[in-house]
Amino acid sequence: MSTLPQSCKAKTPLNVLIIGAGCAGPALALLLQRVNPKHTITVIERFPSLRTGGQQLDLKAQGVPIARGMGILGDLKAACVHETGMKLVDKNGKSLIQFGINDSSTPKQGLALTNEYEIMRGDMVKVFYDGSIMERERIERGGETEGGLTYKFNTTVTRLDQSDSRAEVTFSDGQKKHYDLVVAADGQNSRTRRMAFGDETNAKCFRSLGVHAAYFEIPRIESDHSDARIFFAPCSRMVMTRTGNRSTTQVYLFIMKDKERHERMKGVHKQSLEKQKEAWTEIFQDAGWECKRFMEGMKTTEDFYAHEIGQVHMPQLHSGRVVLLGDAGYCPSPFTGMGTTLSLIGSYILTGEIAKHGDDVDAALQAYHEGMQAPLQKYQRIAGGAETSFYPSSEFGIKITNNVLWILSSLKVDKLIMWVGGLLPESKDELALPIYPEPSLGNETRD
Repeated sequence: MSTLPQSCKAKTPLNVLIIGAGCAGPALALLLQRVNPKHTITVIERFPSLRTGGQQLDLKAQGVPIARGMGILGDLKAACVHETGMKLVDKNGKSLIQFGINDSSTPKQGLALTNEYEIMRGDMVKVFYDGSIMERERIERGGETEGGLTYKFNTTVTRLDQSDSRAEVTFSDGQKKHYDLVVAADGQNSRTRRMAFGDETNAKCFRSLGVHAAYFEIPRIESDHSDARIFFAPCSRMVMTRTGNRSTTQVYLFIMKDKERHERMKGVHKQSLEKQKEAWTEIFQDAGWECKRFMEGMKTTEDFYAHEIGQVHMPQLHSGRVVLLGDAGYCPSPFTGMGTTLSLIGSYILTGEIAKHGDDVDAALQAYHEGMQAPLQKYQRIAGGAETSFYPSSEFGIKITNNVLWILSSLKVDKLIMWVGGLLPESKDELALPIYPEPSLGNETRD
């Protein structure tokens, strides 16, 4: 894959507003500076500072060479969680089957297994943020005085108006400013998407998978080993823990497809954190394994987060001078494990098309939309189904399946098990990203 062009820079520097300082926003800010240091880039974030919490993310497939071209792959590698693989366990914690670590060059579909680049969300955000700041410092050391990069925290957009060639943005402090391009990188529940595309389109774009999830951290104990562990409980419940080499253990709770509970949980997500925790405790208290310990830890955890899992499918990725990036435009859901990688692919293609099309921003945005269709078709696909329908829901069915898995694992036919369950990664990644001429970004890698 080629990196981005140096000589096809936009003829006129752009005044760009990026909404959201998660992974996608700072990544785009870094890349835009690479192709034209004269761009003026402002990144706003509604929280008072970078959000350092969150669960484990992974980077793979095209995300790895893109990060290498950005010069941050070494920093991402240094921030990795050292997770030794994954085990499927029964209600007594007995290991049924064990899987190793996937090579970063191979995208995986289905349940999230361990990958070469496993990074806590807060650590990954900081790497992207620091990379964008360091890029600006490098540019200014080289004598460039035009353009700039500014981060503004505790700031939101309250109004968005567009003309043919620019967008007028009203901020939460009352200020109004004009931009050549507004990038919505504010996540699955993007407020910017709703303002730019309207309530009807915004409501239709979210496709529920009928699954609900809760995430939180609890103190690590001696029995929390460095591998990830997955436990299937009766009544379509799933529990996963991840500890790696960290001092805390991440707990993931999943309620799979169940019509009655699905409708109930949609209402629960709107309640207070205390009420949400009570509902999740009621459902998982008797699930087995170490769930009683997990429920006790959930009472005092400060990073509890629960939501309905789904995907974002937009008919168009831009409206006027507003463009969607990352989860705001194409959230693939945690079941694909491709959210971060798709964000980097989107940043790469959007930057490349802006550089390629010069002053024709509208053509660049349409080319970005078209260029993202192949990655979206490939990486939003969920192998095996999000409901993990290959696993039974009844206690008796789970017991029989667990026994079969243990026997097959003893016979060293774990790859057959994964194939049956739809968990094996694809054998070859045939997705080719657009190649932009005269590569330049790979010249200053630090990895």
